Amino acid sequence: MATATDDDLDMMFAALADRTRRAIVAHLADGDRTVNELAEPFAISLQAVSKHIQVLERAGLVSRRRDRQSRPCHLEVNRLAPAADWISQHREIWGDRFDKLQLHLDHLQSETKKDKP
Repeated sequence: MATATDDDLDMMFAALADRTRRAIVAHLADGDRTVNELAEPFAISLQAVSKHIQVLERAGLVSRRRDRQSRPCHLEVNRLAPAADWISQHREIWGDRFDKLQLHLDHLQSETKKDKP
């Protein structure tokens, strides 16, 4: 199980809070892309896409390497694991709470039916 500090999680969730950055991550899930390739589907400037990529880089979700004349972006999939672990843990906690709430509501409903003549 991957671990991350609270600051790491803050940076990851902040980076993923933006729909453009989530779309960039989705495109990179299919493979490495250059900034120009990543910018194609967006109606924003190349500079704006570069800034989004920089945010993803600071969060550790994207890296770039030199490949001849280009610098393709690469999704660091393993860096998503701490966020996924955190979500999974909290999903389990809230799932348990909702199950308990449902049991309580079912109990109240059955008690109400008993009380009706």
